[in-house]
Amino acid sequence: MGSPEIVTRRTAPRSTERLDRDRQAAPQVFDRLRGMIISLELPPGSALSRAALAEQFGISSTPVRDALMKLDEEGLVEVFPQYATVVSRVDVRRAQQAHFLRQALELEIVRGLAIQHDAALLAELNATIARQQQFARAGDFEKFMAADNEFHTRLYEAADKQDLWTLVRSRSGHIDRLRRLHLPSAGKAQDIVRHHKLIAKAIADGKPDEAQEHLRTHLSGTLSEVARIRARYPEYLSD
Repeated sequence: MGSPEIVTRRTAPRSTERLDRDRQAAPQVFDRLRGMIISLELPPGSALSRAALAEQFGISSTPVRDALMKLDEEGLVEVFPQYATVVSRVDVRRAQQAHFLRQALELEIVRGLAIQHDAALLAELNATIARQQQFARAGDFEKFMAADNEFHTRLYEAADKQDLWTLVRSRSGHIDRLRRLHLPSAGKAQDIVRHHKLIAKAIADGKPDEAQEHLRTHLSGTLSEVARIRARYPEYLSD
């Protein structure tokens, strides 16, 4: 895989992106803008106009305002009243805190899953890993990241800790953007797939200590490369 395809700064979604009228608008706008920020389709520094977003989504400004406020709560945008809303830079400190939270939770989750052993879960994990391999070969980073999240989502669901995954997701915006910057590095996607295989095998073999060891290695990869990521994308990262 080559260099990441980082899109130049944009100010709004494509005009063809209309919303489902049978669902509340604000959560849809939030999800779409958040996805664009995490994927770096809207990179740090991108300006977000409430009026332009309302026009292009075909809605009033109120749900757009609510979506931007929620993005602000997650630290993914900075709101300058009466001036502009701008996609925030990647905050390394917040990324480190998100990593700490996620690792603490998932170490206990994989340990419990290795002890209880669930054949159906293992089949689902292996199917997700197979999809990841396909996306890695195709260089489809967005689908690869979605499958990566699916792998971990299944762990939380199997442990009956779905609400904690929601918490982790709400704190993960900065670490996820770091991962997106790191993902196209040579061998990174393959390393993720390998770690997932090792975690799944340790769970299947009923080896909780090994499951924890592989998970710890898996989750620590991107933060260990922050210096290199910063050197390559200095305009995207803050301290």
